[in-house]
Amino acid sequence: MAGQFLRKFTKAILIVCNGIAGLALLLACYGSSIWSGDSWIIGLFTLATVYLLVTAILFSIFWFFVKPWLSLISLFFILSCIAPLKQIIQIRSSSFSTKKNQETALRIMSWNVEHFDIIEYKIHPEVKTEMLELINEFSPDVACFQEMVAGDSLKKSINYLPAFERKLNMPYHYYSYDRRLDFDRWHHFGIIIFSKYPIIKQQTIHSDSLNYNSTFQYVDIVKNTDTFRVFNIHLQTLRFSIDNRKYLDNPGINGETDLVESKSIIAKFKKGYIKRHRQSDWIKRTLAKSPYPNILCGDFNDVPNSYAYKTIGENMINAFVAKGAGIGNTYAGISPTLRIDNIFVDPRFDVQQYCRIKRKLSDHYPIVTDLKYK
Repeated sequence: MAGQFLRKFTKAILIVCNGIAGLALLLACYGSSIWSGDSWIIGLFTLATVYLLVTAILFSIFWFFVKPWLSLISLFFILSCIAPLKQIIQIRSSSFSTKKNQETALRIMSWNVEHFDIIEYKIHPEVKTEMLELINEFSPDVACFQEMVAGDSLKKSINYLPAFERKLNMPYHYYSYDRRLDFDRWHHFGIIIFSKYPIIKQQTIHSDSLNYNSTFQYVDIVKNTDTFRVFNIHLQTLRFSIDNRKYLDNPGINGETDLVESKSIIAKFKKGYIKRHRQSDWIKRTLAKSPYPNILCGDFNDVPNSYAYKTIGENMINAFVAKGAGIGNTYAGISPTLRIDNIFVDPRFDVQQYCRIKRKLSDHYPIVTDLKYK
Protein backbone atom coordinates (compact mmCIF):
# COMPACT_ATOMS: atom_id res chain seq x y z
CA MET A 1 0.00 0.00 0.00
CA ALA A 2 2.78 2.39 0.96
CA GLY A 3 4.64 1.51 -2.24
CA GLN A 4 1.59 2.27 -4.38
CA PHE A 5 1.12 5.64 -2.66
CA LEU A 6 4.80 6.48 -3.20
CA ARG A 7 4.53 5.69 -6.92
CA LYS A 8 1.44 7.88 -7.32
CA PHE A 9 3.03 10.68 -5.36
CA THR A 10 6.24 10.50 -7.43
CA LYS A 11 4.23 10.45 -10.64
CA ALA A 12 2.26 13.53 -9.54
CA ILE A 13 5.46 15.40 -8.64
CA LEU A 14 7.00 14.59 -12.03
CA ILE A 15 3.87 15.76 -13.88
CA VAL A 16 3.94 19.05 -11.96
CA CYS A 17 7.66 19.50 -12.69
CA ASN A 18 7.01 18.72 -16.36
CA GLY A 19 4.27 21.35 -16.44
CA ILE A 20 6.45 23.96 -14.75
CA ALA A 21 9.29 23.30 -17.21
CA GLY A 22 6.84 23.61 -20.11
CA LEU A 23 5.43 26.89 -18.83
CA ALA A 24 8.96 28.21 -18.34
CA LEU A 25 9.69 27.33 -21.99
CA LEU A 26 6.59 29.24 -23.10
CA LEU A 27 7.66 32.22 -21.00
CA ALA A 28 11.17 32.11 -22.46
CA CYS A 29 9.85 32.03 -26.02
CA TYR A 30 7.00 34.54 -25.78
CA GLY A 31 7.63 36.59 -22.63
CA SER A 32 9.52 39.40 -24.34
CA SER A 33 6.64 39.84 -26.81
CA ILE A 34 4.03 40.11 -24.05
CA TRP A 35 5.75 42.11 -21.32
CA SER A 36 7.66 45.36 -21.57
CA GLY A 37 11.40 45.26 -22.20
CA ASP A 38 11.85 46.64 -18.67
CA SER A 39 10.62 43.29 -17.32
CA TRP A 40 14.19 42.13 -16.97
CA ILE A 41 13.33 38.85 -15.22
CA ILE A 42 11.95 37.64 -18.56
CA GLY A 43 15.51 37.95 -19.84
CA LEU A 44 16.65 35.25 -17.44
CA PHE A 45 14.19 32.84 -19.05
CA THR A 46 15.23 33.79 -22.59
CA LEU A 47 18.86 32.95 -21.78
CA ALA A 48 17.79 29.49 -20.64
CA THR A 49 15.60 28.69 -23.68
CA VAL A 50 17.79 25.93 -25.12
CA TYR A 51 18.17 24.26 -21.71
CA LEU A 52 14.40 24.45 -21.13
CA LEU A 53 13.84 22.87 -24.54
CA VAL A 54 16.24 20.03 -23.71
CA THR A 55 14.41 19.51 -20.38
CA ALA A 56 11.07 19.27 -22.21
CA ILE A 57 12.52 16.75 -24.67
CA LEU A 58 13.95 14.62 -21.85
CA PHE A 59 10.58 14.62 -20.08
CA SER A 60 8.90 13.54 -23.30
CA ILE A 61 11.36 10.65 -23.77
CA PHE A 62 10.96 9.58 -20.15
CA TRP A 63 7.17 9.51 -20.33
CA PHE A 64 7.25 7.70 -23.68
CA PHE A 65 8.79 4.68 -21.94
CA VAL A 66 6.83 4.97 -18.68
CA LYS A 67 3.38 6.39 -19.56
CA PRO A 68 3.35 7.12 -23.32
CA TRP A 69 0.29 9.40 -23.29
CA LEU A 70 1.97 11.71 -20.75
CA SER A 71 4.68 12.51 -23.31
CA LEU A 72 2.01 14.70 -24.93
CA ILE A 73 2.55 17.27 -22.14
CA SER A 74 6.02 18.20 -23.35
CA LEU A 75 5.05 17.73 -26.99
CA PHE A 76 2.29 20.32 -26.56
CA PHE A 77 4.69 22.91 -25.13
CA ILE A 78 7.36 22.22 -27.77
CA LEU A 79 4.92 22.52 -30.68
CA SER A 80 3.52 25.74 -29.17
CA CYS A 81 7.00 27.23 -29.33
CA ILE A 82 7.95 26.16 -32.85
CA ALA A 83 7.90 29.67 -34.34
CA PRO A 84 10.30 31.30 -31.81
CA LEU A 85 12.45 28.17 -31.67
CA LYS A 86 13.06 28.50 -35.42
CA GLN A 87 14.86 31.77 -34.65
CA ILE A 88 17.22 29.85 -32.35
CA ILE A 89 17.78 26.46 -33.98
CA GLN A 90 17.99 25.61 -37.67
CA ILE A 91 17.84 21.90 -38.53
CA ARG A 92 19.64 21.83 -41.83
CA SER A 93 23.09 21.18 -43.21
CA SER A 94 25.05 24.22 -44.23
CA SER A 95 28.07 24.71 -46.46
CA PHE A 96 29.89 27.93 -47.21
CA SER A 97 32.13 28.78 -50.11
CA THR A 98 34.79 31.41 -49.49
CA LYS A 99 34.44 32.23 -53.17
CA LYS A 100 31.60 34.56 -54.07
CA ASN A 101 30.03 35.80 -57.25
CA GLN A 102 31.64 39.23 -57.30
CA GLU A 103 29.14 40.59 -59.80
CA THR A 104 25.97 39.82 -57.89
CA ALA A 105 26.90 39.10 -54.28
CA LEU A 106 27.56 41.58 -51.51
CA ARG A 107 29.57 39.90 -48.75
CA ILE A 108 29.04 41.25 -45.23
CA MET A 109 31.11 40.40 -42.14
CA SER A 110 30.31 41.27 -38.53
CA TRP A 111 32.76 40.64 -35.71
CA ASN A 112 33.39 41.81 -32.17
CA VAL A 113 37.17 41.92 -32.53
CA GLU A 114 37.91 42.46 -28.80
CA HIS A 115 40.44 45.27 -29.48
CA PHE A 116 42.35 43.10 -31.98
CA ASP A 117 44.04 41.69 -28.88
CA ILE A 118 46.02 44.91 -28.44
CA ILE A 119 46.61 44.28 -24.73
CA GLU A 120 48.60 41.14 -25.53
CA TYR A 121 50.16 42.50 -28.72
CA LYS A 122 53.73 42.68 -27.43
CA ILE A 123 53.58 39.08 -26.19
CA HIS A 124 51.44 37.57 -28.95
CA PRO A 125 51.60 39.75 -32.10
CA GLU A 126 50.63 36.71 -34.15
CA VAL A 127 47.00 36.92 -32.96
CA LYS A 128 46.41 40.21 -34.78
CA THR A 129 48.12 38.80 -37.88
CA GLU A 130 45.87 35.72 -37.80
CA MET A 131 42.77 37.91 -37.43
CA LEU A 132 43.72 40.01 -40.46
CA GLU A 133 44.50 36.86 -42.47
CA LEU A 134 41.10 35.41 -41.57
CA ILE A 135 39.34 38.58 -42.75
CA ASN A 136 41.28 38.51 -46.02
CA GLU A 137 40.52 34.81 -46.49
CA PHE A 138 36.78 35.59 -46.56
CA SER A 139 37.31 38.95 -48.28
CA PRO A 140 34.15 40.81 -47.22
CA ASP A 141 32.92 43.78 -49.22
CA VAL A 142 31.74 45.41 -46.01
CA ALA A 143 33.08 44.61 -42.53
CA CYS A 144 31.47 45.85 -39.32
CA PHE A 145 33.67 45.54 -36.23
CA GLN A 146 32.70 46.18 -32.62
CA GLU A 147 35.12 46.89 -29.75
CA MET A 148 37.54 48.37 -32.25
CA VAL A 149 40.68 49.93 -30.78
CA ALA A 150 42.63 51.92 -33.33
CA GLY A 151 44.53 55.13 -33.98
CA ASP A 152 43.39 57.34 -36.83
CA SER A 153 46.06 60.08 -36.65
CA LEU A 154 49.31 58.85 -35.09
CA LYS A 155 51.47 56.48 -37.13
CA LYS A 156 53.05 55.08 -33.97
CA SER A 157 49.68 53.50 -33.09
CA ILE A 158 49.79 49.72 -32.93
CA ASN A 159 46.43 49.61 -34.72
CA TYR A 160 46.91 52.41 -37.24
CA LEU A 161 43.81 52.72 -39.43
CA PRO A 162 45.51 53.49 -42.77
CA ALA A 163 47.55 50.30 -42.26
CA PHE A 164 44.32 48.35 -41.72
CA GLU A 165 42.90 49.75 -44.97
CA ARG A 166 45.96 48.62 -46.90
CA LYS A 167 46.13 45.16 -45.38
CA LEU A 168 42.40 44.52 -45.84
CA ASN A 169 42.24 46.13 -49.29
CA MET A 170 39.26 48.17 -48.10
CA PRO A 171 39.91 51.83 -48.99
CA TYR A 172 36.89 53.28 -47.21
CA HIS A 173 36.09 53.31 -43.51
CA TYR A 174 34.05 55.13 -40.91
CA TYR A 175 35.16 55.01 -37.28
CA SER A 176 32.87 56.09 -34.42
CA TYR A 177 34.13 56.68 -30.89
CA ASP A 178 33.84 58.93 -27.86
CA ARG A 179 37.16 60.59 -26.94
CA ARG A 180 36.25 60.41 -23.26
CA LEU A 181 36.54 56.62 -23.57
CA ASP A 182 39.89 56.51 -25.39
CA PHE A 183 41.84 53.28 -24.90
CA ASP A 184 45.09 55.23 -24.44
CA ARG A 185 46.58 58.43 -25.86
CA TRP A 186 47.25 56.77 -29.24
CA HIS A 187 44.10 54.68 -29.60
CA HIS A 188 40.35 55.27 -29.49
CA PHE A 189 37.69 52.72 -28.55
CA GLY A 190 34.54 52.31 -30.62
CA ILE A 191 32.93 50.69 -33.65
CA ILE A 192 34.01 50.80 -37.29
CA ILE A 193 32.76 49.99 -40.78
CA PHE A 194 35.25 49.12 -43.55
CA SER A 195 34.08 49.05 -47.16
CA LYS A 196 35.39 48.22 -50.62
CA TYR A 197 32.71 50.47 -52.07
CA PRO A 198 32.43 54.25 -51.74
CA ILE A 199 30.75 55.69 -48.66
CA ILE A 200 28.61 58.69 -49.64
CA LYS A 201 27.15 59.43 -46.22
CA GLN A 202 28.08 58.56 -42.65
CA GLN A 203 26.53 59.20 -39.29
CA THR A 204 27.36 58.53 -35.65
CA ILE A 205 24.54 58.64 -33.13
CA HIS A 206 25.19 58.93 -29.40
CA SER A 207 22.78 58.56 -26.53
CA ASP A 208 22.87 60.96 -23.60
CA SER A 209 24.71 58.68 -21.19
CA LEU A 210 28.46 58.12 -21.16
CA ASN A 211 28.82 54.46 -22.00
CA TYR A 212 30.80 52.79 -24.74
CA ASN A 213 27.67 50.91 -25.78
CA SER A 214 25.72 54.14 -26.20
CA THR A 215 27.06 54.76 -29.72
CA PHE A 216 26.00 53.29 -33.04
CA GLN A 217 26.70 54.25 -36.63
CA TYR A 218 25.52 53.90 -40.18
CA VAL A 219 26.95 54.54 -43.64
CA ASP A 220 25.40 54.76 -47.09
CA ILE A 221 27.35 52.60 -49.55
CA VAL A 222 27.07 52.69 -53.33
CA LYS A 223 27.58 49.53 -55.38
CA ASN A 224 27.08 50.06 -59.11
CA THR A 225 23.73 51.89 -59.28
CA ASP A 226 22.42 50.74 -55.90
CA THR A 227 22.70 52.45 -52.54
CA PHE A 228 22.47 50.56 -49.23
CA ARG A 229 22.47 51.78 -45.65
CA VAL A 230 24.67 49.68 -43.34
CA PHE A 231 24.23 49.92 -39.58
CA ASN A 232 26.82 48.81 -37.03
CA ILE A 233 25.66 48.47 -33.42
CA HIS A 234 26.95 47.23 -30.08
CA LEU A 235 24.24 46.94 -27.46
CA GLN A 236 24.77 47.20 -23.72
CA THR A 237 27.10 44.52 -22.42
CA LEU A 238 26.84 42.96 -18.97
CA ARG A 239 30.32 44.18 -18.01
CA PHE A 240 31.14 40.97 -16.13
CA SER A 241 34.35 41.13 -14.10
CA ILE A 242 36.98 38.37 -14.07
CA ASP A 243 35.53 37.14 -10.75
CA ASN A 244 32.03 37.13 -12.25
CA ARG A 245 33.23 34.96 -15.13
CA LYS A 246 35.05 32.56 -12.80
CA TYR A 247 31.87 32.19 -10.77
CA LEU A 248 29.80 31.49 -13.90
CA ASP A 249 32.29 28.82 -14.97
CA ASN A 250 32.19 27.19 -11.50
CA PRO A 251 29.03 28.31 -9.69
CA GLY A 252 28.45 27.31 -6.10
CA ILE A 253 26.90 28.27 -2.78
CA ASN A 254 30.01 28.02 -0.68
CA GLY A 255 29.90 31.03 1.55
CA GLU A 256 29.69 34.78 1.40
CA THR A 257 31.92 35.18 -1.67
CA ASP A 258 29.58 33.17 -3.88
CA LEU A 259 26.59 35.12 -2.57
CA VAL A 260 28.28 38.42 -3.39
CA GLU A 261 29.17 37.23 -6.90
CA SER A 262 25.65 36.00 -7.63
CA LYS A 263 24.15 39.33 -6.47
CA SER A 264 26.65 41.23 -8.63
CA ILE A 265 25.79 39.16 -11.70
CA ILE A 266 22.03 39.62 -11.22
CA ALA A 267 22.43 43.39 -10.73
CA LYS A 268 24.52 43.68 -13.91
CA PHE A 269 22.08 41.53 -15.82
CA LYS A 270 19.17 43.73 -14.76
CA LYS A 271 20.98 46.94 -15.71
CA GLY A 272 22.08 45.54 -19.08
CA TYR A 273 18.65 44.21 -20.00
CA ILE A 274 16.90 47.53 -19.27
CA LYS A 275 19.51 49.53 -21.21
CA ARG A 276 19.27 47.21 -24.22
CA HIS A 277 15.51 47.71 -24.20
CA ARG A 278 15.91 51.48 -24.55
CA GLN A 279 18.74 51.20 -27.08
CA SER A 280 16.65 48.82 -29.21
CA ASP A 281 13.70 51.22 -29.38
CA TRP A 282 16.09 54.02 -30.29
CA ILE A 283 17.79 52.00 -33.07
CA LYS A 284 14.43 50.83 -34.43
CA ARG A 285 13.27 54.42 -34.86
CA THR A 286 16.46 55.25 -36.79
CA LEU A 287 16.08 52.20 -39.05
CA ALA A 288 12.57 53.32 -39.95
CA LYS A 289 13.90 56.66 -41.26
CA SER A 290 16.25 55.08 -43.80
CA PRO A 291 15.50 55.89 -47.46
CA TYR A 292 17.52 52.84 -48.60
CA PRO A 293 17.47 49.07 -48.05
CA ASN A 294 18.99 48.39 -44.62
CA ILE A 295 21.70 45.97 -43.55
CA LEU A 296 22.27 45.82 -39.79
CA CYS A 297 25.24 44.13 -38.14
CA GLY A 298 26.26 43.96 -34.54
CA ASP A 299 26.84 42.49 -31.15
CA PHE A 300 23.40 42.41 -29.49
CA ASN A 301 24.62 40.96 -26.18
CA ASP A 302 21.26 39.19 -26.14
CA VAL A 303 19.72 36.00 -27.51
CA PRO A 304 17.33 35.49 -30.46
CA ASN A 305 14.05 35.50 -28.48
CA SER A 306 14.93 38.65 -26.56
CA TYR A 307 13.23 42.04 -26.71
CA ALA A 308 16.24 43.58 -28.46
CA TYR A 309 16.35 40.92 -31.18
CA LYS A 310 12.63 41.08 -31.88
CA THR A 311 12.43 44.88 -31.84
CA ILE A 312 15.42 45.58 -34.07
CA GLY A 313 14.82 42.61 -36.36
CA GLU A 314 11.12 43.29 -36.93
CA ASN A 315 10.25 43.05 -40.65
CA MET A 316 13.84 42.09 -41.47
CA ILE A 317 15.52 38.80 -42.40
CA ASN A 318 18.11 37.27 -40.10
CA ALA A 319 20.93 35.78 -42.16
CA PHE A 320 21.40 32.86 -39.75
CA VAL A 321 17.70 31.96 -39.85
CA ALA A 322 17.76 32.09 -43.65
CA LYS A 323 20.87 29.99 -44.27
CA GLY A 324 22.54 29.02 -40.96
CA ALA A 325 22.57 25.63 -39.27
CA GLY A 326 22.32 24.30 -35.71
CA ILE A 327 22.44 26.78 -32.83
CA GLY A 328 25.25 28.83 -34.35
CA ASN A 329 26.62 30.27 -31.10
CA THR A 330 28.75 33.35 -31.68
CA TYR A 331 30.08 33.93 -28.15
CA ALA A 332 33.03 31.76 -27.20
CA GLY A 333 32.53 31.79 -23.42
CA ILE A 334 30.05 31.07 -20.58
CA SER A 335 27.62 28.90 -22.57
CA PRO A 336 27.68 27.03 -25.92
CA THR A 337 24.17 28.31 -26.73
CA LEU A 338 24.77 32.07 -26.98
CA ARG A 339 24.15 33.46 -30.46
CA ILE A 340 24.39 37.14 -29.65
CA ASP A 341 25.87 38.48 -32.91
CA ASN A 342 23.55 39.07 -35.85
CA ILE A 343 23.21 40.28 -39.40
CA PHE A 344 19.71 41.49 -40.30
CA VAL A 345 18.82 42.53 -43.85
CA ASP A 346 15.97 44.16 -45.71
CA PRO A 347 13.53 41.64 -47.31
CA ARG A 348 14.61 42.94 -50.72
CA PHE A 349 17.85 41.01 -50.26
CA ASP A 350 18.21 37.33 -50.99
CA VAL A 351 20.49 35.64 -48.43
CA GLN A 352 22.64 33.30 -50.53
CA GLN A 353 24.81 31.78 -47.79
CA TYR A 354 25.82 32.29 -44.16
CA CYS A 355 28.75 31.17 -42.05
CA ARG A 356 29.81 31.35 -38.41
CA ILE A 357 33.62 31.07 -38.51
CA LYS A 358 34.55 28.97 -35.50
CA ARG A 359 38.08 30.22 -34.89
CA LYS A 360 38.75 31.57 -31.42
CA LEU A 361 40.80 34.68 -32.04
CA SER A 362 38.44 36.92 -30.06
CA ASP A 363 35.81 36.18 -27.43
CA HIS A 364 33.33 36.27 -30.33
CA TYR A 365 33.25 34.30 -33.57
CA PRO A 366 32.96 36.30 -36.82
CA ILE A 367 29.86 35.83 -38.96
CA VAL A 368 29.67 36.26 -42.74
CA THR A 369 26.81 36.32 -45.25
CA ASP A 370 26.45 36.79 -48.98
CA LEU A 371 23.54 38.91 -50.17
CA LYS A 372 21.97 39.48 -53.56
CA TYR A 373 19.79 42.51 -54.09
CA LYS A 374 16.57 41.40 -55.75
